[in-house]
Amino acid sequence: MFDQIIISSGVQSPLPSVTNLQVDSVNFPPSVISPASSNRLFLAGAGVQGLDIQGEFVISTVIGVYLDPNAVGSLTSFGWGCKTTEELTESVNFFRHIVTGSFEKFIKVTMKLPLTGQQYSEKVTENCEAIWESLGINSNSDISCGPPPSAKLRFNKITKTFGPSRHYSRGQAVKRFLEIFKPKKFPPGAFILFAISPKGSLTVAFSSDDGIPKRGNTAIENKFLAEAVLESIIGKNGVSPGARLSVAERLAQVMKNEGRAETLILADKKFMKNNEVKEDATKAKTDQEEANDLSLGDKLAEENVG
Repeated sequence: MFDQIIISSGVQSPLPSVTNLQVDSVNFPPSVISPASSNRLFLAGAGVQGLDIQGEFVISTVIGVYLDPNAVGSLTSFGWGCKTTEELTESVNFFRHIVTGSFEKFIKVTMKLPLTGQQYSEKVTENCEAIWESLGINSNSDISCGPPPSAKLRFNKITKTFGPSRHYSRGQAVKRFLEIFKPKKFPPGAFILFAISPKGSLTVAFSSDDGIPKRGNTAIENKFLAEAVLESIIGKNGVSPGARLSVAERLAQVMKNEGRAETLILADKKFMKNNEVKEDATKAKTDQEEANDLSLGDKLAEENVG
């Protein structure tokens, strides 16, 4: 039911056994390796994003969402495993748990319509702003992107270079996000990749083929932006209701499977314990019978001597 995945830092949580998804001719494999951490993540769901053009729904992107296997245990520990697909789909808190959970997420966006980087990034940040407003997060007027003069140099594990440590404010993060996308052009078939670390760092990468680069182009360390990018896709008013439904369906099944696996493990442990008790009882009975036989032998020996 599960494949064990070994990573350099130790043993990763078991990878759920899930299938690939084919959405509007775009294939999403069951698992991918994150360009931010090199961890293997499983496919939680996928769906389309579209536009209404003269009364006709036109698909603009196809989006796949991947999660760290640790997400399954995190979600089940909060009782989501006993909910139906319908209950999960309608639950704001369930998707907020996914968005804010302390486990890695990965988003793969496949372009179906040609878009410029500016068009794409402005729409994403517009959606993020709407999310922050709905959550009551105050606006941030500080959009300066330069690091403070006292910033120390450190090794960036994502870009594999040394540079100043930058913990962006929300305004700075938005500006940096727009800057990254501004010179880009995305023809149909191009890929935009987002990796969200457990601490909320947003890694951005691009690809012109179906492959995923070994590392991202840029990391923006701002939890608000990282979470809002994912929520803008699968949240209550996300751009891909299909991806939201797909995530609910697949996670409901994954959590159900994990519950069955845990039940089987507990049943095996109980069976083994019962066998041990029976073996102990049998051994005790045998020892007692041997002791009785010895006592009878001693008594007969005494009678013969007498």
